[in-house]
Amino acid sequence: MIQEKILELVKYGLTTGLVDKEDEVYTINRLLELFKVDDIEDETFEKAADLPDWTQDEAESRLEDILSDMMSYAYDNGLMSENSIVYRDLFDTKIMGCLVSPPSAIRAEFNRLYKEESPLAATDYFYKLSCDSNYIRRQRIKKDLKWTTDTEFGTLDITINLSKPEKDPKAIAAAKNAKQSAYPKCQLCKENEGYAGRVNHPARQNHRIIPVTINNSDWFFQYSPYVYYNEHCIVFNSKHTPMKIERATFGKLLDFVTQFPHYFVGSNADLPIVGGSILSHDHFQGGHYTFAMAKAPIEKELIFKGFEDVKAGIVKWPMSVIRIKAADKERLIELADRILCAWRGYTDEEAFIFAETDGEPHNTITPIARKRGGDFELDLVLRNNITTEEHPLGVYHPHAHLHHIKKENIGLIEVMGLAVLPARLKGEMAELKDAILTGKDLRSTKTLESHADWAEGFMKKYDKIDETNIDGIINEEIGLVFNEVLKCAGVYKCTKEGREAFERFVGYVNK
Repeated sequence: MIQEKILELVKYGLTTGLVDKEDEVYTINRLLELFKVDDIEDETFEKAADLPDWTQDEAESRLEDILSDMMSYAYDNGLMSENSIVYRDLFDTKIMGCLVSPPSAIRAEFNRLYKEESPLAATDYFYKLSCDSNYIRRQRIKKDLKWTTDTEFGTLDITINLSKPEKDPKAIAAAKNAKQSAYPKCQLCKENEGYAGRVNHPARQNHRIIPVTINNSDWFFQYSPYVYYNEHCIVFNSKHTPMKIERATFGKLLDFVTQFPHYFVGSNADLPIVGGSILSHDHFQGGHYTFAMAKAPIEKELIFKGFEDVKAGIVKWPMSVIRIKAADKERLIELADRILCAWRGYTDEEAFIFAETDGEPHNTITPIARKRGGDFELDLVLRNNITTEEHPLGVYHPHAHLHHIKKENIGLIEVMGLAVLPARLKGEMAELKDAILTGKDLRSTKTLESHADWAEGFMKKYDKIDETNIDGIINEEIGLVFNEVLKCAGVYKCTKEGREAFERFVGYVNK
């Protein structure tokens, strides 16, 4: 069986372009070594040769089953110590690593396509390779639940993330007992490329990264293994250095979209609560996608003194966004830096904006860059991470009555209008759906009770809720909760008082 599966996997590699025809025998032999098999019988080769060719789609659909059979063989023959998701992920990555060309070859092809064809051709090649190598696990990502919800601010994207597997108890125990290593220092470091992994760090033999120079500094470009939107990429510093929003950040973002004008790129903020999940390694996120925030219009035009040549305005968005636009990148960098420096030190007690308390800074910015026609555009999202007794997780953070749906940080992706919701909601919404349809007490279980106030509130809005419309209703209402989440995260609310306070800050910048 394993001989047949090796030939099937190599056929997958040849079909997708991962394996060059001249490397076919070499790849077969690498896989034989991995599975500790000495040879392949002639009749097995003959049987494989008689099979019809596959299309790209057929190859994609077969990969999961091929790898599953290979891992079952590996466990049965003592090549895998545990037959669980963590150990299977470590081993199937090792398998796929046998099919992926070395970094030098991939970088050379990327650079050739960039120079001879276009930046789009280069990223198309690299994204397809990242998918075909199973670094981006397409079959898992298909399990994510996705839909949209229309709001007064535009169409929000909603996803329940089911693609990232949960660790099993044995793997958690093994990770706890495993020797702690500082190599790689984190999951973003360049040392991950080709790394075998361990129970407390993912395998990356099938992972490749592309060097990029932005703003005269050395960075790398890769894709996120669990893409939340089209061509979700990560751009990360070559050095393991903490996140920092500063003048140079704007230069790096704008330099990246100069080189890859079909992508947007943005940075999480550099403070806890309002920042991303990894603050220890400076990085950006981007991709080939247009979020609702990018489509949102200017609500009020602004003029910044000394920058009359730069178009500016407050964006019609639940979070507090200043959009600046110009053909000259340097003018945008100058103005963005002025706004950032002003915001870092800005306090407005009436609006409950405090630059710092007890020496702890609270103000920062989430910046996003894009190219629009001949102009460069920066969206500067004002953030503040102050906490109070009433809101211990953050005043400008999802408030407690929304935690049953979204409790986690509002990072760059959410800021732009895509909700990344926890996997627990799939089961919880199924339980809620059953309770609503059967008339069950909405406070009869702990799970139902957490959603009861919300459900009782939205049920009043509908004349009829039954099997034909309940899924759409629940999805719609989850989307509306995310809309409220974004309103919570806005430092200036979309009210008369909020906009007056927002303009006070603009006046402060102009002073």
